[in-house]
Amino acid sequence: MSTLFTNARLIDPAKDSDALGWVLVADDVIAEVGYEAAPQADEVVDCGGKCLAPGIVDIGVKVCEPGERHKESYKSAGAAAAAGGVTTMVTRPDTLPAIDTPEVLEFVERRANEAAPVNVLPMAALTKGRDGKEMTEIGFLLDAGAVAFTDCDNVVTDPKVLSRALSYARSCGALVIAHPQDPGLSKGAAATAGKFAALRGLPAVSPMAERMGLDRDMALVEMTGAKYHADQITAARALPALERAKKNGLDVTAGTSIHHLTLNELDVADYRTFFKIKPPLRAEEDRLALIDAVKSGLIDTISSMHTPQDEESKRLPFEEAASGAVGLETLLPAALRLYHNGSLTLPELFRAMALNPAKRLGLNSGRLEAGAPADLVLFDADAPFVLDRFKLKSKSKNTPFDGARLQGKVLATYVAGAAVYRRD
Repeated sequence: MSTLFTNARLIDPAKDSDALGWVLVADDVIAEVGYEAAPQADEVVDCGGKCLAPGIVDIGVKVCEPGERHKESYKSAGAAAAAGGVTTMVTRPDTLPAIDTPEVLEFVERRANEAAPVNVLPMAALTKGRDGKEMTEIGFLLDAGAVAFTDCDNVVTDPKVLSRALSYARSCGALVIAHPQDPGLSKGAAATAGKFAALRGLPAVSPMAERMGLDRDMALVEMTGAKYHADQITAARALPALERAKKNGLDVTAGTSIHHLTLNELDVADYRTFFKIKPPLRAEEDRLALIDAVKSGLIDTISSMHTPQDEESKRLPFEEAASGAVGLETLLPAALRLYHNGSLTLPELFRAMALNPAKRLGLNSGRLEAGAPADLVLFDADAPFVLDRFKLKSKSKNTPFDGARLQGKVLATYVAGAAVYRRD
């Protein structure tokens, strides 16, 4: 069975191109891509001049199984991902209990394969219980299917423990994903230090905490030679350290979240807890510096950092409210803000949302070329809408974009050439 996607505006991040063409899919993979006369196929999908791009590879998605299924399950997260054009979710191990043994990892993989219509690649904890005291069985977890190792926002404070884990990961060829932050400085913080936080009376942390955390991690990476990815770079002051590490030839990449690229500290306004995320929203100068870093390639990936929280944990005073926001369905329309205001082109966006994450994980997806998986998203980049959080497919509705005017609707999502979502 072959399918021809014709009359499509092809967004190819690998070639940095945006042009009308066609894609032929056969046997679950892309068979051919062209821009002139199209071949015959068993089925033809007329894209109507809308955008066809590689499916998004979202690193750092929290699915609350096991332990907190009332916040998010693989079924609800998978439906949200498909509706958002995310064809691969790379899931975090900060569950209850943590994903730190092959047995728990195998449970997660089984649940994901049963319930989610998109690809699910699980990460495992770097240390047992994410306590930062003893590293996990990295080799066994790799064999069980872990694609990377991270303690998420539980920063490993003991440099000896972290250096041992990095050394062992290097010997196995494993990728370590870390949260660059000085945990002492950032403990209890709800906002970024500055005039706004002072006026609101919020406990705050300096962006230097991120710089200090990254500096320490870069020293350990230099010492061990490990593969390292910073999950979120959010402060301009951390960018020079990242640039030095790359120039020195370290195997280092970095990501940022869509919330830090499109929102700033002033959006917290009157203590709106849906805007409380971790790290906290930064100054406008930081946001603009991050956009420039994505454009230049200094920051490699953009992710949703999807973190579901129930109503009870958000309807609290700002200091006490849980951090995090859902983002699987809002990642693409929020990112298109950067396209519509001229900050980034569509190929640049999909380089950071699809191609680079896939490359970092050693996947063949994220590109429009023969032999690549037929994981695709068809979307209308210009379609306007007002987001209603109660229409989101996630169980939790904690989005900072509730009521926001956005542009860009996913029309269909395909995994291995099969439609897993079609807009009514």
